[in-house]
Amino acid sequence: MMRKTLAALAVATSLGIGMAIVPAGPAAAITVFDPSNFAQNILQAARALEQINNQIQALQNQATMLQNMAKNLQRLDYSSLGQITGALQRIDGLMIQAQGIAFEVGATDAAFQQQFPEQYDAAVTTDQFVADARTRWRNSMSAYHQTMRIQAQVVENVQADGATLSELVMASQGAVGGLQAQQATNQLLALSTKQQLQIQNLMAVQYRSEALDQARKAQAEEAARAATARFLGSGQAYTPR
Repeated sequence: MMRKTLAALAVATSLGIGMAIVPAGPAAAITVFDPSNFAQNILQAARALEQINNQIQALQNQATMLQNMAKNLQRLDYSSLGQITGALQRIDGLMIQAQGIAFEVGATDAAFQQQFPEQYDAAVTTDQFVADARTRWRNSMSAYHQTMRIQAQVVENVQADGATLSELVMASQGAVGGLQAQQATNQLLALSTKQQLQIQNLMAVQYRSEALDQARKAQAEEAARAATARFLGSGQAYTPR
């Protein structure tokens, strides 16, 4: 009986059966291990595990990409627009306070023709000469005063710009995405533009005050010439009869 069982086991092994159960009696069996089949099963399990790992890595990459996109779209918490526009509005407020000759083309032409006539009419009195000269002097002094006020305002704005610049640089360095960095850069450019506009306004009032003073001196010379000519009359000497 034992010999028949061993013979059957040998035949099953030679035929390549993976796991065979050979009856050895009424209540006993023998399990046969197939190394090649086991290796194939292990290889398939490894491949399935690799695919799962690849899928997990792909999901992680997608999550990272979404996080980066969210950072790039995140807005900057700091805004210097209020400080910039407020400083420019203060400068504009001082600019519109110009007296005598304003910063408008039409108003400038009308006021200049009135205050600086090319020649005086013969009917103009001495009192009118004095009053016009005083008006021109007052406007010239007002222009210099306005220039100094705007200079002082520009200095105050520049001092405040130091704190604004520090905040913008910190915001730019702490930017977590492309949008925040771009917004910080835009605000820095706006701050630079504001400073250039301040310089242009300052140059405008400076040149205005100098032009008014030069015009006042030239008009004073013309008024003196007209007064002298009126005093001398025709220039003919009196001849008694």
